[in-house]
Amino acid sequence: MKGRLWSGLGVVLPPLCLFAVVVIIWDRVVDFYAIKPFFFPSPGLVAASLWQNLPKLTQATRYTAAAATLGLGASLVCGTLTAFLFSQSRWIRNSSYPYALFLQTVPIVAIAPLIVQWWGRGFFSVALTAFILSLFPILANTTAGLLNVDPDLLDLFRLNNASRWQILWKLRFPNAIPALLTGLKTSCGLAIVGAVVGEYFVGYVSDTFGLGYLILYTSGNVRTAELFATILASTALSVVMFGTVHLVSTLILQHWFDVREQ
Repeated sequence: MKGRLWSGLGVVLPPLCLFAVVVIIWDRVVDFYAIKPFFFPSPGLVAASLWQNLPKLTQATRYTAAAATLGLGASLVCGTLTAFLFSQSRWIRNSSYPYALFLQTVPIVAIAPLIVQWWGRGFFSVALTAFILSLFPILANTTAGLLNVDPDLLDLFRLNNASRWQILWKLRFPNAIPALLTGLKTSCGLAIVGAVVGEYFVGYVSDTFGLGYLILYTSGNVRTAELFATILASTALSVVMFGTVHLVSTLILQHWFDVREQ
């Protein structure tokens, strides 16, 4: 028990100590050079703004998290199913993969006007933006995991007259789980970025708004301390989402390896 406690402290304490050092240096630099708050606020002003706007930031974080989670969930389902299809046909994979790559290479700011024109403004368009940005890593990693199967195991399945479905479900998919989870870890950060960018360009049509809208509003009105507080909220959301995905991935992989060792 004590060993686990010290191990956990060894993981948590170094980042916290570094954060404290950065905050102290930040405060001393602002004070020494007498930097104006509208240009670069002190940590105290940022903390005060964070406390004063906590209800608004909490609501905005909740909406951004909902859009990012919906987009990530949709990308997980669509990316996995598409990877299944790619693994079953070389012709489909070779003809369709370049178009999947299109989602990763085209800047989201270029297609944001089309999203507004076709689906309008609001929550669905923000979630769609998160989906577009987070789809490719899951698709690419899962496809690679499904294809990179031990040839000896593949021959063994075929010698035992396994069907295409049995090979996919009992051999290829278990082999692809680590790759799928790796892609999911990458995509969770992209989903947050997609949601924030989507809110920045697509926005909301009611009183409900996300962190992207707050970033746009506070920067446009030179409310720098509140802008810093919003950025901190976005960072915290990304850390929480990545930590959750990482924890779930670790639990799944532990079970997966235990099953394989039996």
